[in-house]
Amino acid sequence: MRIAIGADHGGYPLNERIISELATAGHEIVDFGTHDGSRPDDYPEYALAVGQAIQGGDADIGIVICGSGVGAAVAANK
Repeated sequence: MRIAIGADHGGYPLNERIISELATAGHEIVDFGTHDGSRPDDYPEYALAVGQAIQGGDADIGIVICGSGVGAAVAANK
């Protein structure tokens, strides 16, 4: 399964763990970042990238992560 994933700086530690677990399970990961958890950034850009990957057929499903989980979920559902 191709899984798109994206997280802002608040979700970075969990994002890295999920990527590792999914790759170990044999899934293809489409990683939209962030790749530097020390730099503040915003979850909407990652939610948009993940959503577009799914719409465009580049991923089967997506995961978006932010510090609270609420903002990313709202942005992903829009």
